[in-house]
Amino acid sequence: MTSDSSSAATVGGPFTDLDVYVDLPRVEGLRLSPDGRRLVVTMSTPDREHTCYRSSLWEVDPDGEQPARQLTNSAEGESSPAFTPSGDLLFVSKRPLPDADPGDPTGSTAALWRLPAGGGDARRVASMAGGVQGVRVAKQAGTVAFGSALLPSADGTDTDQSVRKLRKDSHVSAILHEEYPVRFWDHDLGPTSTRLFVAGDAEPRDLTGHVGRALRSESSWDITADGATIVATWTVAEPGGSQRGTVVAIDVATGERRTLADDPDHQYDSPTLSPDGTQVAIRVNRRSTPHDPGDEWLAIVPTAGGEVRPLTAEWDRWPHVGQWTPDGTALIVTADDQGRCPIWRVDATTGQATRITSDDFTYADIHVSPDGRWVYALRTSWASPRTPVRVPADGSGAVRELRGPAEPLDLPGRLDEVTTTAADGTPVRAWLALPHDADAAHPAPLLLWIHGGPLGSWNAWTWRWNPWLAVARGYAVLLPDPALSTGYGIEMIRRGWGRWGEAPFTDLMSVTDATVARDDIDADRTAAMGGSFGGYMANWVAGHTDRFSAIVTHASLWALDQFGTTTDASFFWMREMTAEMAERNSPHLSADAIVTPMLVIHGDRDYRVPIGEALRLWWDLQSRSKAPDGSSPHKFLYFPDENHWILTPNHAKVWYETVFAFLAHHVLGQPWERPEMLG
Repeated sequence: MTSDSSSAATVGGPFTDLDVYVDLPRVEGLRLSPDGRRLVVTMSTPDREHTCYRSSLWEVDPDGEQPARQLTNSAEGESSPAFTPSGDLLFVSKRPLPDADPGDPTGSTAALWRLPAGGGDARRVASMAGGVQGVRVAKQAGTVAFGSALLPSADGTDTDQSVRKLRKDSHVSAILHEEYPVRFWDHDLGPTSTRLFVAGDAEPRDLTGHVGRALRSESSWDITADGATIVATWTVAEPGGSQRGTVVAIDVATGERRTLADDPDHQYDSPTLSPDGTQVAIRVNRRSTPHDPGDEWLAIVPTAGGEVRPLTAEWDRWPHVGQWTPDGTALIVTADDQGRCPIWRVDATTGQATRITSDDFTYADIHVSPDGRWVYALRTSWASPRTPVRVPADGSGAVRELRGPAEPLDLPGRLDEVTTTAADGTPVRAWLALPHDADAAHPAPLLLWIHGGPLGSWNAWTWRWNPWLAVARGYAVLLPDPALSTGYGIEMIRRGWGRWGEAPFTDLMSVTDATVARDDIDADRTAAMGGSFGGYMANWVAGHTDRFSAIVTHASLWALDQFGTTTDASFFWMREMTAEMAERNSPHLSADAIVTPMLVIHGDRDYRVPIGEALRLWWDLQSRSKAPDGSSPHKFLYFPDENHWILTPNHAKVWYETVFAFLAHHVLGQPWERPEMLG
């Protein structure tokens, strides 16, 4: 793909001014009403103090004729839209009631609200001290299912509130753990755990009671159109601190639970009910071992129970469950493919996958119109942030971009595609974002940006790692998909499985070689950077080559001997590498070889890659300093109250300012300039 902004004269627009950039609106989730006449998206913007992003709901014309109109607006924000059969809009918000009691324990938590289809003010319909999550609505009966977190000893919402008050008044924050894990990504688990609730005309009813960690924060569920059955991802504990995902069906009337999919060699998630409620589409993951990456496919299981029938096990792609077609004959899904993520139609009988979209974009939030003619989705690529679109379900026509709440952006450069061949003959590809004026007379310095995961692909716009900010400052940014990337088949993953320092590294060097050979790239001014697994690779690069002028490593793995038992999901890591493999692939063993200046970045609340990784890396860099005055070329940007991601607008500014100052100093030869907000 070659993409070029229509406004080449634009110097950089919002990409040159970080204050303007962090204020840009960001479109997220999408929902379609049961009758197909209303489409709602979520849009986030910074709050007044720029301490966080707040979301609001906007209605988008499904035909693309009318401009988007704002439906909600509050200081607390609104999210998780869902429609009732009558067309009322449900959403989740922490907004207070007009006459709220300051002592109400539910007043500061996310509650369920209803905005009437015919107009009028929203009203709160369910408030829980443990908040509301995962709202699902029965398309005919209107029964609402959602999750809420209660304390283990609570036999209802009243006792839950009483014990919460006791803990608060006693200033007790301690958590007694009886299960693993104890943390997840950026937050502590416990003392509460999620339960499923159902609500109709009456007060919400606890359907499951206390079930420990069975309903984790990443669990999902669906409800039949008649409101009689809920299917849900259900986590079960295993010996040795491990756990696995199963799928269960829950009778809404009695709470009786039966297992639909459970096998020690597989994990199951993403249950999605067919229109008639008789079948459930699920994602199956064959569990990995240190010598086998496993595999993923879609399967179908009867809601009443029966055989789990593999559907796409022969397809060399990893699809995400989307939605059933209204007639129940197919599933509309997405799957990474060659640096894109198209929409596919999968026959529910044969498993045959047919590609619906043929462009260079990535699609998400799939919704099929009730007549089966259209697929509504959010579309993105490195050329565009997420935008609502309408796609012909049979793939016969053009994709129509709808009039969303965010204006299109003029990019400060162009987007090319780079391909090369690895030493073992495997094709390796990448996106390359360049300034408009990059040519043989004005070659651009190169930034190699390495994606995280490691199972992933650089195929969609991100606000946190956005190459156009660097392009607006004159750099070319290389976004490669090396070994372990998705969308290229299981063998591409197998090449790097348990061997992170081998094919992933050599693939990155091969595609970098191919890129610096271009006459519009300055081969003498290059840097590398990455976050999470990308940070691991940045550390590995630092210890195995001196070809780069600077390296930025964010939220990175450094010493695999300590990482495996301190991350938030050690049981998964133990399936990834043996102790011997971890030692062979650990970057810290090459610390003595590092000569490239490094910028280390980490948040203290990162529980996936704990702060100990950065602290040990920083010591290993500093302790090897040879300067008489103890100085070194390295720097450490530390965020005490951020996590694996830098989420607040002001901290994102600091992140980018520090990265670009570090690169300007070491790559462009400019004097070091300390970002103003760092004092």
